[in-house]
Amino acid sequence: MNKEITFAAHAVEDITSGSSIAVGGFGLCGIPSALIQAVLDSGVDDLETVSNNCGVDGWGLGVLLSAHRIQKTIGSYVGENKEFERQFLSGELEVELVPQGTLAERLRAGGAGIAAFFSPAGVGTQVAGGGLPLRYDGAGGVAEATSSKEIREFEGRPHVLERAIRTDFALVHARYGDRHGNLVYEASAQNFNPLCAAAGRLTIAEVEELVEPGELDPASIHTPGIYVQRVVHVPNCEKRIEKRMVSS
Repeated sequence: MNKEITFAAHAVEDITSGSSIAVGGFGLCGIPSALIQAVLDSGVDDLETVSNNCGVDGWGLGVLLSAHRIQKTIGSYVGENKEFERQFLSGELEVELVPQGTLAERLRAGGAGIAAFFSPAGVGTQVAGGGLPLRYDGAGGVAEATSSKEIREFEGRPHVLERAIRTDFALVHARYGDRHGNLVYEASAQNFNPLCAAAGRLTIAEVEELVEPGELDPASIHTPGIYVQRVVHVPNCEKRIEKRMVSS
């Protein structure tokens, strides 16, 4: 039951080239930066990442992107990364854009064992009808685009079929964790972390404070240990601010 791994490098050693990875965080809030760095250091490539966004230039998933380790990403927001834009438009990167709420539910469904679900989000747009660019050809044309999805009416309202997301691995960041893998996230850093933790077949958590089993209030646990296979203690993790706002 002791799931603690001393070093991040050892925790991610099963991640191989071509793996799919769900990564928690929203912007730079709650991202598993130590685990992302360990994946970068491992040298694996051709990764498929699932995350709300792909970090920023030089931080978060942006470090894997800059090193050309990601071949496809699924997310809902990509506006803060110039290298992301360059790779996408040049045809180096495949991108599946998903409405944010739909992305959250696809991850949740994957963790709950639900194969697919119907949602009203995206009906009447390219999300449902197809044609969203997945990959450009590097010359301004679309090399590959999304296909249309099944539409079904419920209570007089059309809904689009969305498939669950299940990944080989998940990387998450928590404020507190115990050696059994139970996790507690802090405030808005919870964001996509519990959804990603459940969607991964093998979930690795970095925690700021590692406590003994029984010290966490059972009623306060966000991710039960059954979803987590490895825990890494990262007490002095660096937290960066995506956009620093100051008033005059």
